[in-house]
Amino acid sequence: MNSKEMVEPVYRVVFLQQAEVFEIYARYIYPSDLYGFVEVEQLLFGERSQLVVDPGEEKLKNTFADVKRTFIPMHAVIRIDEVSKEGKPTVTKTDGVNNVSLFPGPGGTPAGRR
Repeated sequence: MNSKEMVEPVYRVVFLQQAEVFEIYARYIYPSDLYGFVEVEQLLFGERSQLVVDPGEEKLKNTFADVKRTFIPMHAVIRIDEVSKEGKPTVTKTDGVNNVSLFPGPGGTPAGRR
């Protein structure tokens, strides 16, 4: 095995939560035993000794400070990518316009979404 094969993958998870788009990085992602959730483990936040402080990244660090594993609802996940290296976690406010359509579930269109 060469060193490239031994490196653990890094995943970028982009999801929507309370009118904000969160982009986080993690080592492990898999479907949860809790129906309808994705489990995300070992969150990655880069160096803690940076001189420049990004408020979005600090918000994420504080939000997930003592979290061992987080469960994200599948319908909130926008995208999951396997990336070559960890990036900068971000939080972006949405302008209230939702450009992401929900996948139709059983029973057709939710009430009020026609």
